Amino acid sequence: MSITRQKAIESAIQYRSNDEPKLGNKEVPSYFGANVFGDDQMKARLPKDIYASLRKTIEEGVPLDTRVADVVAAAMSRWAIERGATHYAHVFYPLTGLTAEKHDSFYSPDGKGHLTIDFSGKQLIQGEPDASSFPNGGIRATFEARGYTAWDVTSPAYLMEGRNGTTLCIPTAFCSWTGEALDKKVPLLRSMQAVNRQAQRVLRLLGHKDPGMITASAGPEQEYFLIDRSLYYARPDLLSAGRTLFGTRPPKGQELEDQYFGTIPARVLAFMTEVDTELYKLGVPVKTRHNEVAPAQYEIAPVFESANLATDHQYLIMQVLQSVAPKYGLACLLHEKPFAGINGSGKHLNWSLGGPKVGNLLNPGETPQDNMQFLVFCAAVIRAVDLHAVMLRGSVAHAGNDHRLGANEAPPAIISVFVGEQLAEVFDQIVAGGSRRTKKAGTLAVGVDTLPPLPKDATDRNRTSPFAFTGNRFEFRAVGSSQSIAGPQVVLNTIVAESLDYIATELEKAPKQPAKFNEAVQKLLQKILKEHGRVIFNGDNYSQEWHEEAARRGLPNTRTTPEALDAMSCEETFKVFEKYNVLSRREAESRFEIYREKYVKDVLIEARLCLSMARTMIFPAGVKYQKLLSQTAADLSALGKSGCTTTLDEVNGLLANLQKAMLELESVIQIPSKLSAARECRYLLDTVIPMMNALRKEADALEHICSDELWPLPTYQEMLFIR
Repeated sequence: MSITRQKAIESAIQYRSNDEPKLGNKEVPSYFGANVFGDDQMKARLPKDIYASLRKTIEEGVPLDTRVADVVAAAMSRWAIERGATHYAHVFYPLTGLTAEKHDSFYSPDGKGHLTIDFSGKQLIQGEPDASSFPNGGIRATFEARGYTAWDVTSPAYLMEGRNGTTLCIPTAFCSWTGEALDKKVPLLRSMQAVNRQAQRVLRLLGHKDPGMITASAGPEQEYFLIDRSLYYARPDLLSAGRTLFGTRPPKGQELEDQYFGTIPARVLAFMTEVDTELYKLGVPVKTRHNEVAPAQYEIAPVFESANLATDHQYLIMQVLQSVAPKYGLACLLHEKPFAGINGSGKHLNWSLGGPKVGNLLNPGETPQDNMQFLVFCAAVIRAVDLHAVMLRGSVAHAGNDHRLGANEAPPAIISVFVGEQLAEVFDQIVAGGSRRTKKAGTLAVGVDTLPPLPKDATDRNRTSPFAFTGNRFEFRAVGSSQSIAGPQVVLNTIVAESLDYIATELEKAPKQPAKFNEAVQKLLQKILKEHGRVIFNGDNYSQEWHEEAARRGLPNTRTTPEALDAMSCEETFKVFEKYNVLSRREAESRFEIYREKYVKDVLIEARLCLSMARTMIFPAGVKYQKLLSQTAADLSALGKSGCTTTLDEVNGLLANLQKAMLELESVIQIPSKLSAARECRYLLDTVIPMMNALRKEADALEHICSDELWPLPTYQEMLFIR
């Protein structure tokens, strides 16, 4: 085995942790949110009127009173400095898909040889980072450096502790000097406002005089891989692309199904314990941790929170996973498909709507009125998903997710809705306009006066569905593990707002008398389910039969990112975003341009890596093995022995094929000039990626027969099973 690989394996085997999880033996409530300037700190440190004004903004969505900023800034900075903070940072989420932050010191010289604390309300509310290096899709010229961050009062500031210091992190929005969104937070906040307005309209029509603020809620389930850090650094593809571009399946993969929910290895459990501790200190309500299906794959999941806060916390989860892993000699892989041939990683997005006064709007209640409300909101979601399936599919489109979607490990690219047998039967009865006994639910009378109580979903979950109702929420299972949940939520909130707007507009025309109004509700439900029930499917989404049936129903099937982005960037998408003030046409178009640019960059990085690794690592290893076999054959021939040359012939053929594949990839890796971004994506999809796959096929076949002593790269078996 190569020296690099040997040293990596030895380092992995000999690893011993010197770090012990902090606070692991203390009761969690004693330190939960300890590093958060949350409600407890605000209540204790702010004057009552300032605190009340701030809570009103957070809970009711009223505009922020800027006069409170100086008071909040003073209290926040004192709290942070008391905890060891020396700098503050406006944290924002540019369209790179990563977090960004610019650190400024709390201290400024006073001109007399001393330092004074310098952190005002103005500095809290607004920052001015250099925006020239962030993708903008044509919104701004490269020479225009100015961008602004704006304090998001609904997401609390927190302390990020490092080895040598602590930083106060302030969640912010990021926009151009003209006010156009350059990030993921601004559209998310706008979409939450849109769905709140339309949900309130519907609720008032259903009898709620004061429904209060309606908030979209989210709970993302984060899947990830852990491999030994030494092996990670010995793989250039993992280091630069996040996934293995070469590698044969190990003799044992996940076929024994012994990983899922199995005993967590000791080093991994120590890592998980510290991750939980750090996240608890940051106020992130993580609930679940376990082994996932594939070897070396795991999951962490928080409980439901408001969509905006859940998104901020999701970034923190990914950040903490990757920052804690090295302490235990591990590398955390968030790519959707780090290893070919075994399950990839997703980020199942659990989504719902509700508020303090009305509860969860997707929770079947215990009274007929509750059921009417539930069915209206459930029908709104079904209509939204059917009408705007291309938007929902486009929200999860990126190069990494293309390796996962459509396999027997993740939902297909066809967007459908699972509702369970019981709820499907209720919908069938509404469509038919009749009544009959439902499954375990008594008699359903679809009449003019009322709807009966509905029990919660009584069916099994459908793991093959991309968008499944799970009792009191919908689970969007197509989101990629490396992806921000902001984009999918922006789409979900917007399309559901459009659907609720339609329902409210129709019901506003209905007679006010209860009996006639209830009749109008049921007729509208019947109309929606007749027109959009095609999107409901409770069967096996992996089956070829469903693909054929979906085509007959007219459901779109966009298998790749270029297809999905082309389908999404249409007039209907622009109109929906503009109508609800979520994205202007210019902002939406800029995003499609950025997503295409990112796809191009991701694929080209992989293509160049593929070529480089094949030339400098794999081909030389094959030549060395070829030389060894040739010398052995020559030595046997000199002794008058007829040595077997079958393996030599096979290696000769593979090396010839490998060399040919390298030349072919090199010939197409340069994108033709004067292509649009959309055409560039198609070129890479149709030309470059097939060449990469052809090169990998030959390289993996060579790994299969090459001497283990000569192979330069850590193998799948080593990466997945050395823990």
